[in-house]
Amino acid sequence: MKKQTWVALAVLALVSLAAIFAYQKWSPRNSSLRGELLAMMPADASAVFFVDLGELRSAPFLAKLYAWAPKPQADPEYAQFIKDTGFDYERDLYRAAVALEKHGETSTFFAVADGKFDQQKISAVSLKTGAVTKNGTRDIFSIPISGSAKTLSFAFLRKDRMVLTDNPDLANILQSRKRVQDTADWNSRFERLAGSPVFAVIRHDAGAGSALAAQTPGGLRSPQLSAVLDQLQWITIAGRPENDRLRIIAEGESSTEATMRQLADLLNGVLILAEAGLNDAKTRQQLDPAARAAYLEVLRSADVAKIDRGDTKSVRLTFEITPAFLESAGRATPSKPLPGSAATARKGHS
Repeated sequence: MKKQTWVALAVLALVSLAAIFAYQKWSPRNSSLRGELLAMMPADASAVFFVDLGELRSAPFLAKLYAWAPKPQADPEYAQFIKDTGFDYERDLYRAAVALEKHGETSTFFAVADGKFDQQKISAVSLKTGAVTKNGTRDIFSIPISGSAKTLSFAFLRKDRMVLTDNPDLANILQSRKRVQDTADWNSRFERLAGSPVFAVIRHDAGAGSALAAQTPGGLRSPQLSAVLDQLQWITIAGRPENDRLRIIAEGESSTEATMRQLADLLNGVLILAEAGLNDAKTRQQLDPAARAAYLEVLRSADVAKIDRGDTKSVRLTFEITPAFLESAGRATPSKPLPGSAATARKGHS
C-alpha cells in the first residue's frame, strides 16, 4: 500500500482511539457532576481529558468494542490491589477528569475521580509504603511511584470523590482559587462537548503535533500534519453514537486563516490519497476485501468543514466508525506480503 495511504489510515486511527468510548445519553445529574469535576481542573493545564464510565458501561457500542479488542493478560499485582483495596476501576470508577500541566521540561497531572471507594482500606494500603499529613481536617496521603523520583499524592474530598496528583504540593492546589477569566476559554470548549461522555481538549502549549510525530512509526509520520497541529491554538476530540455507528468529531482551532486553510487542504488531500490507495490494483490484491470495504466506508463518511466563530476559525473533521470497521480491523490480514515487508525481502533472497 502507498505510504500516503498508511499515513491517512494512521491519522484516522489515532483520532478514533482518542474518542472511541463515546455515548450520547446525558442525564441532568451526570451533567452537574461532570461540571463539578471539570471546574476543578487547573486553568494553566495543557490538556484536559474526561470520561464518564457510568454512562459508557451501558453503551451498545462499548460492548462491540470489548468484543473486538484483544483481552489483556491478568496482572497478579493488580489482582492483589483489588483484593487489598476493594477497588476495581472497571467496576467501581464512575467518572474522572484529568489535567496535564507542563512546567518547563517537566509535566505533572492532576485528576479528580468519582467512584465507589473504601476509604479505610485504601488508606491502610497507602500507609504501608507512604505517609500521611494533615491539611486542616483533610488527610493527604503520599506514596512513592515505582521507578520514579516522584510521589503520588491523594486525598478524599468526600466518600465517593478523591483527587490525585504527582505534584508535591496538593495542599496548595486544593486551596487555590481561579479567576473567572482564566477558565472562560476552557469552559466554552467544555460546553461544546456537553453531549460526549469522553472527550479531550488540548491547548497549543501541549505540542500535539510534536507528540504525534514522536509516537508515530517513521514510515507513517506526516511532518506537514505535525507542523500544522503545533500551530493550532486548540484541538478538541469527541465522539457521538448514531444508531450502530460512532461519529468522531475532531476540531482544530486557530485565529490565523492561513493555518486553517492549510489544515483543510492537508486533510482533504490525505482523504483523497487514502481512497485512491485503497482503490489501487495492488491494494485490492493485498488487502482482505471485507477490510478494504470497511476502510472505504469510513473514508467516504469523512467530511472536512470550516467554521468561523469570529475570534477564531476552525477546521472540523468528522467520520464514522462502523461495526464492519471494527470487525475487519480485528481479523483482516493481507492476502500477500506487503511490498518491502520482511517476508518479501526473505523471498527475494531465497
